[in-house]
Amino acid sequence: MGTLTIKGLGKAYRQYTHPTGRILEWMGFAPRHTLTWILRDINFSVAAGESVGLIGRNGAGKSTLLKLITGVSTPTEGFTHMAGRVAALLELGLGFHAEFTGRQNVYMQGYLQGFGQAEVEALMPEIEAFAEIGSYLDRPVRIYSSGMQVRLAFSVATALRPDILIVDEALAVGDAYFQHKCFDRIRRYRAEGTTLLFVSHDPSAVKSLCDRAVLIDEGRIIRDGDPADVLDYYNALIAPKASDSEIREGTPNGTGTRSGNGAVNILEVDFSSGGESLRVIGAGQAANIRIKVQARQKIENFTIGFLIKDRLGNDVFGSNTHHMSQNLGPLENAGIQEINFGFPSLALGPGYYSVTLAAHADSDHLAGSYDWWERALIFQVLPASGPHTIGVCHMPITCY
Repeated sequence: MGTLTIKGLGKAYRQYTHPTGRILEWMGFAPRHTLTWILRDINFSVAAGESVGLIGRNGAGKSTLLKLITGVSTPTEGFTHMAGRVAALLELGLGFHAEFTGRQNVYMQGYLQGFGQAEVEALMPEIEAFAEIGSYLDRPVRIYSSGMQVRLAFSVATALRPDILIVDEALAVGDAYFQHKCFDRIRRYRAEGTTLLFVSHDPSAVKSLCDRAVLIDEGRIIRDGDPADVLDYYNALIAPKASDSEIREGTPNGTGTRSGNGAVNILEVDFSSGGESLRVIGAGQAANIRIKVQARQKIENFTIGFLIKDRLGNDVFGSNTHHMSQNLGPLENAGIQEINFGFPSLALGPGYYSVTLAAHADSDHLAGSYDWWERALIFQVLPASGPHTIGVCHMPITCY
């Protein structure tokens, strides 16, 4: 149980050039509309117990896809098939009646999920305890804050472990405390065999919760695979698309995706300690990231940044010359400049790490991406002498 199959799924909306067009069609005249496709030719499946993250830019079609899967909207073409009991948390407020109390809405949602009155009453204490909205449970939903609506909606949807759990971006409006509660419950349900379909713009959440990621852009699936790899590609995709920008896979000097318009090119990067180039370092040692760049046109000012990620692709630490008040340039066409980021003590825990580099305008790469290089190099941190520690950070510690 808990499987999902999608074949040839598509959704289009009719657009009329004049309000009378719809009436004329009803009267039997020739079509007066054109179709605007939101999704087209969506094909993928989710196995029982698998966790899949859906990612993509705003307007890519993610929420529309979830509505088609859950039956909220009807597809124009193709079909979906689900096996097992489904619980879905879609856009905020969907399915709630604003004038009814939270408790009355709980009963309505329970009936829609196929529960009888006795089953809902048995679940009510658990729902009330998890939502933690107190006396507001017996007040109209129209006076709820967005966070309170999310609390109640998630509590109802997950009161019993479903075979398939579908979560849209609604959790993003909840406070940090409740998000932790939600993710703990999702992880527990995953461990017990629930299939998860999860939409989020939070890379850490996707990497942490999902075995697989599906990237949707302009209504089509363009990537399906390991979350870290798909998110790397997505990061390259969201950079502004200049006419000469391209996504380069498998570059000669690194293993990661590269993107950008090439106005400034990262020639090389090195990781060193004590002036010696290396790829293995002890926790707490001094370290240096050296980056050499070349301009392909005259650049008055630019920014170089770095991001260290752990082996799972989670962001650990990063900064750039803009935030460190270091002005680079001007740089003439074909001019070369070297930038160094020094760590007096590399406070990383034992493990493997990668370095992502960026050359861009202003404070971040969205302002003008020249060269974004994922996994430009890999290095390993060995345990320091002293007591055994775990985690991605290395902090001095005493016990007394």
